Amino acid sequence: GRVRQALDADQTMSARVQSLQVVAQSGVVTLRGTVASQSDKDAIGTKVAAVPGVTRVENELTVNR
Repeated sequence: GRVRQALDADQTMSARVQSLQVVAQSGVVTLRGTVASQSDKDAIGTKVAAVPGVTRVENELTVNR
């Protein structure tokens, strides 16, 4: 969908989002998976929130420590 395309199109994000699960329903996007850092988690959440049609992001990503 549009969310995955937006993440894949961003070269700085594409390497970080391969293992993510993106579930979109009625404008609410839930993100699940593991990322390397809190800054990755925040950046992905911000990117997804900017996608047209997204009304809310449930960022359930976990940071791999």
